[in-house]
Amino acid sequence: MKKIIIYFAINLVFIFQLFSQELIQPVFVDSVVMRDGRKLAVDVYLPDTSGGAAYPVILVQTPYNRLHYRTIGLPLFGASISTAHYGMVIADWRCFYGSSGACAGNYDRGKDGYDLVEWIAAQSWCDGKVGTWGLSALGQIQFMTARKRPPHLICCVPLVSGPQTNYTEYYPGGDYRTEYLQQLDALGFGMSPIVLAHQVYDLSWAYSELVTNYPDSVNVPMLMIGGWYDHNINVMMDFFSEIRQSSYANVRDKHRLLMGPWTHGGINNSGQEGELYYPNAVGWADSLALMHFDHYLRSIPNSWGNSPYIQYYQMGENTWQNAASWPPAGVSNHTLYFYEDGSIMQDIPQNAGIFKQFVYDPHDPSPTIGGCTLRTDLEQGPYNQALLVESRSDVLTFTSNTLISNVVMKGKCSIHLFVSSDRKDTDFSVRLTDVYPDNRSMLLSDGIARMRFRDGYTAADTSCMIPGQVYEIVIDLPDVAITFLAWHRIRVDVSSSDYPRFDSNLNNGGPMYTAGDTLTATNNVFVSSDHASYIQMPINGFYVGISETSLNKPEISIYPNPAGDFIGLEFSVRPKIGFVVKIVDLNGKMVFVRDFCPDDLNADCLNIPLSGLAKGVYHLVVSDQNFSSMKEIIIMK
Repeated sequence: MKKIIIYFAINLVFIFQLFSQELIQPVFVDSVVMRDGRKLAVDVYLPDTSGGAAYPVILVQTPYNRLHYRTIGLPLFGASISTAHYGMVIADWRCFYGSSGACAGNYDRGKDGYDLVEWIAAQSWCDGKVGTWGLSALGQIQFMTARKRPPHLICCVPLVSGPQTNYTEYYPGGDYRTEYLQQLDALGFGMSPIVLAHQVYDLSWAYSELVTNYPDSVNVPMLMIGGWYDHNINVMMDFFSEIRQSSYANVRDKHRLLMGPWTHGGINNSGQEGELYYPNAVGWADSLALMHFDHYLRSIPNSWGNSPYIQYYQMGENTWQNAASWPPAGVSNHTLYFYEDGSIMQDIPQNAGIFKQFVYDPHDPSPTIGGCTLRTDLEQGPYNQALLVESRSDVLTFTSNTLISNVVMKGKCSIHLFVSSDRKDTDFSVRLTDVYPDNRSMLLSDGIARMRFRDGYTAADTSCMIPGQVYEIVIDLPDVAITFLAWHRIRVDVSSSDYPRFDSNLNNGGPMYTAGDTLTATNNVFVSSDHASYIQMPINGFYVGISETSLNKPEISIYPNPAGDFIGLEFSVRPKIGFVVKIVDLNGKMVFVRDFCPDDLNADCLNIPLSGLAKGVYHLVVSDQNFSSMKEIIIMK
């Protein structure tokens, strides 16, 4: 089964740019003869070659028209290659654009990659060393090329891609990825008929998975670059782990992985990903790619050989961190249970037979808002789920109490649900979010499970539900590195849809992905001692304050609010031990912290100075070892 991964960043802007003034011209255009006698079109860009100078060359193979780079500039080098110390060759894939005349059905593109590498190495302007670069589909073909082991291929830099073709890439949880396949079809790849012909895991999928996973064929150093908001996280992380263990012995310690806060098409953006901004991630991918090339293609002593195996962006803290393997040390699995009141706690619920219920109508599915989407009309990356998703009656929300210390997560979450329905088949979808002090609920990752596939994905595994019977399902989420900052909350949304990211279940138990009777489903999620639904998270700990509804904590009143130079706290019960007062701005930054003891109170009251704090909205937190209370305050000066 053929796999195509699309470089999403090329969109309608590309059409305009094609007719714009060119930024850079190739030194020459050529048609390179492949082993079957057919020709691929290439653009060749070179620095000054006078006097017979020769350079290492970076090869880019694209299905998106090599002429594109004449108008936007070259990867890594922009509008000029004169001082780059590299040549660059950009080739159109067989069957695409300038190479459309070379089309041959089901041709192994790895052979074309081999032939291009060896043609480049034989040219007078090449010093015999060739590397490869490219995103998505341009990354996948690098693995196919490396598999053929061309003698002059020295290293590769594939971004947001892996070579594997897995059933769960197209049917995560057994559910069809609607918008993903729609985008592939819109780009002319015609994938949906192939995928829809294999709705269950069969021999075609088994064969595809076998022949597209080949870590033992890799004999050159790889720098794999990915994003926490990309849809290829699983295949990337898995393949990196495999080449570290199974590639040629002389390169196993030379592979590197870079994971940033990026979407599929956002690695080279200005730092804006969805509704969040990561300015210190700008330029990292290009910078490390050039270090990789400089080390292996130019033998520059830049210490790249001693660099960490994994460099990753810890979102929330917004810092770059290093690891020798994934997941890193310092986290362990914690089980957090869902409660009837919508809370998330470490203790298992005490009451039996409790569930939360919602009605799912396939004609009105909960909408996809952000996430690891591909379709051009959909948002990508972190978006607020509070307004358009969590406000719906068909979405259950489970939220932790306010965190009083940072909760660091690195790795994969799994969500375990005990569910029932009044229908023979339905879906259960989940979203994991980071809830900010201003109540924005920012999407981190999502997943889904189709109930007929609860026991597996083969035809023999599938079965209808028995209405009213309770089933356990597990929804695995992709790897992520996120710190839930103090004063934030952790949230899980549970529904039965996430459309158009996933197909909407008709609930009738009949044939899928075809017209049929559409039924409304009444679905239950159990939150009880006998059927306790929970999330398992790889975190450093779970540090939350006591619920605002706790009966044992004192009530705290604040005055005046809005405040000026000070704000007063009045305790309903005089504290008996020391406590801490903190003030946090809406970005989670602590702007005031001070320890107090009971003797600091004057008639159960305490004045907190606000001098030096700017006008705005803040959260004031009072806590001791037994309770935590948070109040919103407004400073007006």
